[in-house]
Amino acid sequence: MRRTIAALAGCTLTAAAAMLIPAGPSRPAEPDAARNEVGKMTREQASAFAKLALKGVRKEYPNKPADVLNSDKDVRATREVHPAFYGCFDWHSSVHGHWMLVRLLRQFPDLPERKEIRAALAENLTAKNLKAEADYFARPNAQSFERPYGWAWLLKLAEELHGWDDADGKEWSRNVKPLADALAARYLAYFPKQTYPIRTGVHPNTAFGLSFAHDYARAVGNKELRELVEERARAYFAKDADLPARWEPDGNDFFSPSLTEADLMRRVLPADDFRAWLRRALPGLEKGEPKNLLEPAKVTDRSDPQLVHLDGLNLSRAWCMRSVAAALPKDDPVRKVLTESAARHADAALRHVASGDYAGEHWLASFAVYLLSAPPGD
Repeated sequence: MRRTIAALAGCTLTAAAAMLIPAGPSRPAEPDAARNEVGKMTREQASAFAKLALKGVRKEYPNKPADVLNSDKDVRATREVHPAFYGCFDWHSSVHGHWMLVRLLRQFPDLPERKEIRAALAENLTAKNLKAEADYFARPNAQSFERPYGWAWLLKLAEELHGWDDADGKEWSRNVKPLADALAARYLAYFPKQTYPIRTGVHPNTAFGLSFAHDYARAVGNKELRELVEERARAYFAKDADLPARWEPDGNDFFSPSLTEADLMRRVLPADDFRAWLRRALPGLEKGEPKNLLEPAKVTDRSDPQLVHLDGLNLSRAWCMRSVAAALPKDDPVRKVLTESAARHADAALRHVASGDYAGEHWLASFAVYLLSAPPGD
């Protein structure tokens, strides 16, 4: 069914602008640029996002495996190797597609898609399937598989299930726990050995991997992991000054290295220390600089799997700026700059989550849901 996109919560488009947006299948509603803050998701938008995730989590092909083949015996269908997370084009997208379905069901228990969501989660998040996923990480040459991006999203899924007072959710949480425990152990084993941070705008980004691990550690009470993340964050980033944000973005970024770093540091530093750190790290923000960091990235081809990353960049910049702004005093001029920029970024990206092309549709909805559903400061 084709329909024109209507207003999306929190960053709405004007009615005239919304009329100019082409119709598309199962598109989420649109944002409104009239507001200066990213708002909350509506039930209608949640339903549209759920449709995108449900289309992906059971869709095995096309698929981009990241497996190391140790012998001919390892040449198997993706669903045999990864029985829980075989869909959504790649492992990490499947993981955060499942996180998104859990988040949507928790926030909107009466969604029209609720039965289909529960059926998909019950089918994929079985104890048997998740044991196979955990066992995979013990095979030879799997030590760097999905590090740290996929690890971080798996911990986010485990965190979401951990806090859910629901019979099915508790069962899925128990099933996910061995895999989450294995990946938490990998954080503890690996990051003390990583001497330098990886400051890329794509999957290996260190700051993003540590941010979600910190959220998980706080939620489940993993003191050792939380302390490791806080120590590593300070070791990697505490002395940073005048970050080269003027060089951003790279052509295929879906993270801003500088803003993702700031989003980590607001988690681990006391409020006054963070404010001082931010002024050293990004000294031009109060004056609206650098402009290329504060204006949305332009996407020229949403059928290209690398270029469409920039839609994800606009979404992740928006959530980083929103959370960093929330960590500042209300009278801090940087807060206003970031809040207004977050709205522009959300406005630029939310209309394209359902582009009609699987290159973006297999993953962008998760970024949109995180933006629209995570309270500032989470």
